[in-house]
Amino acid sequence: MTRGLIPVPGPKRVLAAATFVNMIGKGLFMTGAALFFTRSVGIPVAQVGLGLGIAALIGLVAGIPVGHLADRRGPRGVYRIALVVQAFALAALLLVHDFRWLVVCMSLVELANSAGTAAKGPLTRAVGAPNPTHFRSYLRALNNIAAGIGALTAGVVVQLDTRAAYVALILGNAASFLVCAALASRLPALPPVEAAKGSGPWIALKDKPYLLLTGLDGIMSIQTQVLIFALPLWIIGHTTAPRWFVGAGVAVNTVLVVCLQVRASRGIDGNLAAGRTVRRAGVAFLLALALFAASGGVPRWVAVTVIAAGVIVYTVGELWHTAASFELSFGLAPAHAQGQYSGLYGIGQGLSSAVGPPLLGTVCIGFGWPGWLAMGVVFLLAGQLMPSVVTWSDRTRDRTVLGTGT
Repeated sequence: MTRGLIPVPGPKRVLAAATFVNMIGKGLFMTGAALFFTRSVGIPVAQVGLGLGIAALIGLVAGIPVGHLADRRGPRGVYRIALVVQAFALAALLLVHDFRWLVVCMSLVELANSAGTAAKGPLTRAVGAPNPTHFRSYLRALNNIAAGIGALTAGVVVQLDTRAAYVALILGNAASFLVCAALASRLPALPPVEAAKGSGPWIALKDKPYLLLTGLDGIMSIQTQVLIFALPLWIIGHTTAPRWFVGAGVAVNTVLVVCLQVRASRGIDGNLAAGRTVRRAGVAFLLALALFAASGGVPRWVAVTVIAAGVIVYTVGELWHTAASFELSFGLAPAHAQGQYSGLYGIGQGLSSAVGPPLLGTVCIGFGWPGWLAMGVVFLLAGQLMPSVVTWSDRTRDRTVLGTGT
């Protein structure tokens, strides 16, 4: 697929370039958005957090209907429209002056983001054929590099801490979406896949195994908040490890993901293999969280060693879970409803981002080491259930596609 880090010329290179540019903009925004609203606009921190949470939940409703539209009209056009809408919605943030308008504008941003994600699913599957999981893993590694560049650039903006700098950050993010839309126009137009005879318009919502799979994956996806939310709070408030180790842990994780995400996807060549891989990921998460729990109240060198080991084990679990999740999201969805299923799958992952911080804060930080172990057990159980659900989905998929139920 690649020569070094760059795909060979063609649709894969175009989509990779679009993704890279877009993720630089997202890295800018993720790092500087809260400070823009608090430092430049003057909205209180508590209101900013509440507004962003409300907008994220509102945004989830767009995934399934827009995914269905992408299935029926072709994903490229829908994806481009979503990118353009998101660009203008982001630019409109410069007009925000209070909590109400923050919720309105950020809801538009999140709705467009959810729509774009749903439309991009079938696009990635088609462009990445014959091994879309391998290609999507490559895109994730590329995303980490781009997000790092965006975050470093946002650091300059935060250091300047001026209205002009924050305006440049917002406009730079909006521009990245327009560039991404322009690049996406160079992708081949994909005709919609004809729906199976007798299938209903909302088959994803009738697919019981896939609904359960989405829920389990959503639980597993709470792990994405461990390293960026729970662990920093734990290191600073409950261990003797130096504060700078917070950044070091994230850096180690980022480097490992960039280097190993594609390799982690090898061998995951079917739904059953993906289900077994998620089961291994659950074991890795339990071990990693147990190591984090053990870092409290011990000498500094022990804390640093244990946390470092935990970050490495956690990253292995993250690599396995991500690669397997890619395979399942594609492999268990019928060809004619990839967008709709992609939108449904995104709801589980979106809810995990909304629920993760308060849940981890209450359980892991509030209860200490027993809380870390409890969350590890939750991940373990979700991972252990996944292969059975995959088997159920494989067994009933034909009847579900035909609209006869499960």
